[in-house]
Amino acid sequence: MRRFVLTNGQEHALPLFVETVGAAKEADKMVRSEGYPYYHWLQTIRGEGVFRIGDRAYALPANSGILVQPGVPHTYETRGDHWDTAYLTFGGPNAPELLQSLNLLEPVPMHWENDSPMSHLLEGMLDRLEEDADLFGLTASAEAYRFLITLRHYGSPDSPSARVRSSEKLRPLLEWMERSYANADVGLAEMSDVLNMPVSSLNVLFRGTFGVSPYVYLIQLRLRKAKELLINQPATPVKQIAEYVGFRDASHFVATFRRKTGIPPEQFRRLYG
Repeated sequence: MRRFVLTNGQEHALPLFVETVGAAKEADKMVRSEGYPYYHWLQTIRGEGVFRIGDRAYALPANSGILVQPGVPHTYETRGDHWDTAYLTFGGPNAPELLQSLNLLEPVPMHWENDSPMSHLLEGMLDRLEEDADLFGLTASAEAYRFLITLRHYGSPDSPSARVRSSEKLRPLLEWMERSYANADVGLAEMSDVLNMPVSSLNVLFRGTFGVSPYVYLIQLRLRKAKELLINQPATPVKQIAEYVGFRDASHFVATFRRKTGIPPEQFRRLYG
């Protein structure tokens, strides 16, 4: 068993802090009737285990893991001859908002491909923390943020093959969005028509694949195109760029751009143009 523990308490002042990182060979059944005081991520390195939350049991084979919120009762145990795991426990005032924005709050198994960075990310994190005198938890905090971003990028609540099938189903809509994002009249009704499916089904399929609704994806696409225009066309007024990327008026565009990026379009242009 390997375990890195941050114990001086100063790291708890960080927006996102790490309590422990470790790797273990699971042997005995773990019962936590009152849950764990921090967010608890557990993943399988080799072998397979069973993780139970309430009356639901989840298999955790290799290349899968599960994240449980603080205070949620759960149990887990080995299935088969052996079960090698890695784990991360963390907290912080910004943790709930971060996990919500990454769509990681639902306590269901996440899966990834065998060659994904997820497979050995925690073990590498453990190696680096053991070599670094991280007195204030800053390195661990950065590592935890990197881990969650990587999990969101490579992990899926479905099997990797199911995620690929979903993305293929959505490909005609994604290509249509690339052609139609400048049309301010585009909405969920038009998107559902492209795939000939109900809006409710489209939302479920899109969220399961990309973690956001199709409308949010469209807004993100418009903002990405706007950034390209702000940089590549420095003489084009912001109002005109707003029209080019599908916003009906400049004030709505500026407000949305500022909310999503933290700065207004003109400041973005000065910084990156």
